[in-house]
Amino acid sequence: MTMEHPRAAGPARALIGAIRRRASARAGREPLRLMEFCGGHTHAIMRYGLREALAPEIHLLSGPGCPVCVTSDSDIDAAIALASVPGTVVATFGDLVRVPGTRSSLQEARAAGADVRIVYSALDALEIARRSPNRAVVMLGIGFETTAPTVAAALEMARAEKQTNFSVLSLHKRTPPAMRAILNGGARLDGIIGPGHVTAITGWRAWEFLPVEFGIPCAVAGFEPLDLLHAIDQLVAAIVARTPRVVNAYPRGVTAEGNATAEALLVRVFEVGHADWRGLGNVPESGLSPRPKYAVHDARRRFALPATVAGKTAVARGCRCGDVLRGAIDPAECPLFGGACTPGRPVGPCMVSSEGACAAHYRYGGRAG
Repeated sequence: MTMEHPRAAGPARALIGAIRRRASARAGREPLRLMEFCGGHTHAIMRYGLREALAPEIHLLSGPGCPVCVTSDSDIDAAIALASVPGTVVATFGDLVRVPGTRSSLQEARAAGADVRIVYSALDALEIARRSPNRAVVMLGIGFETTAPTVAAALEMARAEKQTNFSVLSLHKRTPPAMRAILNGGARLDGIIGPGHVTAITGWRAWEFLPVEFGIPCAVAGFEPLDLLHAIDQLVAAIVARTPRVVNAYPRGVTAEGNATAEALLVRVFEVGHADWRGLGNVPESGLSPRPKYAVHDARRRFALPATVAGKTAVARGCRCGDVLRGAIDPAECPLFGGACTPGRPVGPCMVSSEGACAAHYRYGGRAG
């Protein structure tokens, strides 16, 4: 275990010892399988060596908490198709540029002449539209409940300003339906480390279906080592006591109700529907699409996007990113990990994204070969 803050090392070691003792004292000796949903948690866990420090009593699994990683090949293809429309500017966050679709990526489309620009917020894309009234500007809306409100705000502003050359291809996704899909798909998990930033928006009550429907506890965690260890300690205590519940182990950032202003904004701008997730397929009630009154700003309605063309997908190339995203395997179990697939030459999005599990495992010591 590595700690950048020496004063945290002592309390962290004490917590690790307590967690391991409690987990090993329970009936049965198989490791407890805990899934962290958030990509930020995965990187913190790997960075601080928590995975190794808690083994073998605890097995930490990564979930679908990387928005770029869970974007499907067909959605990447749709974005590339938009970029090929003459006079169109496609604005996107940086990680998505390198994610492969069925045949190419946005990076390759840009190299071939498409106008693909990296932005840091949807408001940056709206400003491009203001300055380029004769260009159609499409923002690729990527992210969970944390970033969707910022895109919703940009859509409200565009509608109020009658900025009709601005639209959004909404690829936003809701997290609780994805977790339900993983568990309904047969994943064997003993507990869930709830995502801190997402839950700051939704409120921790959004995870109450986990103990009610599936009989497993959830502990919402922050992002420092002690935050994560405190959440894991609460999870193990609930598992050993057989009292599944939701624990808010991140009270400085999360409440029961969440951010009412952000939630109201999402309801005003978006309607809930299905979404296609890499690794999970079509998940009901997990997508967010602009409401009909925003039709002129909805890229799906404005552009006739072609059907996905069958090509050499990441799965066909041997990538198992989808299995990593639903916790079926660890990154190092993918045959491409660390060899054919590295951050410098990624085959799949789990190695592309800064929040991807494969990138975290590669960077912090889990390299193959």
